Amino acid sequence: MKGKKEVKRYIKDLVAKKVREMGISSLSLILQEVKREYETAIKDYVRDVEQSWKAFKGNLLEEVILDVLKELVEQLGLKIAKGGDIEKREELLEDCLCRVKRSVLVDYGEFGMHLPDIDLVIYCPYNCQALAIISSKATLRERIAQTGYWKLKLSSSPITKNIKVFFITLDEDGDFRVKSPAKKGRAIAEVDTDGVFLITSSNFEESQKVKGIEYFEKVLKELTKLCQRIHP
Repeated sequence: MKGKKEVKRYIKDLVAKKVREMGISSLSLILQEVKREYETAIKDYVRDVEQSWKAFKGNLLEEVILDVLKELVEQLGLKIAKGGDIEKREELLEDCLCRVKRSVLVDYGEFGMHLPDIDLVIYCPYNCQALAIISSKATLRERIAQTGYWKLKLSSSPITKNIKVFFITLDEDGDFRVKSPAKKGRAIAEVDTDGVFLITSSNFEESQKVKGIEYFEKVLKELTKLCQRIHP
C-alpha cells in the first residue's frame, strides 16, 4: 500500500468482504479485527492513530449500512442517499435530490432553514420527498439525543411531520441490552424516535421501538406503501 488513501480503501474492501462472509450482525467483531491492521498500516501517515480510527470507523459504518440497505431499498422501489449528498449547494444537486433536500428542511424562523443531522435519507423517487432519515453510530450516546431532537423538530411542522427518524447502532456500550430499568439513551430512543435498529450478535431486550437490523426490511415495506400511494 502506497499511502493513506490506499490503506483506507484496503480496509474498506476488507470489511465489506468479511460482512459478506460473516453477516452484518458480526460488524462489531469485524471492526475490532481490522482495527489492529488499520493502526499498523496507518501509523506512518497520521499523528494520532486512535483519532484517525474513530473518524474512519464512523464513515465506514455509514458506508457499510448504505451498502447493506441500498439493494433492498431499490428492490422495493425507493431510493437512498447519503446526508452529505444533499448538504451540497442546490446548484450542484440534481433536480430530485434538490427537492429531497427541500422536503426535510427545518424552519427556524428569522434564523433560516436548516438541515437535520442526517447520515442517510430514504426518499420516494416519484415525488422526490424524504420518507425517513437515519443516523448511524457505533454507540448510542454519540447521537441519540440529537436524533430525538430532530424528530421533535420535524414533527412540529405539517410539512415534515410524517418523516420517520431512525437510529442504527452497533450498541457497543450495551445501552440497549435492558429495557427496564432503561438507561437514559434507551428512554430517549423509546419515546423520541420512530425506531432504533441494532447491528449486534449480543442478546438484548426488544420492544416495539428497539429491534435487530433484520427487522428494518419491514420498515422499508411500510415506507414503500407510502410511496406507492403517490405512484401506484
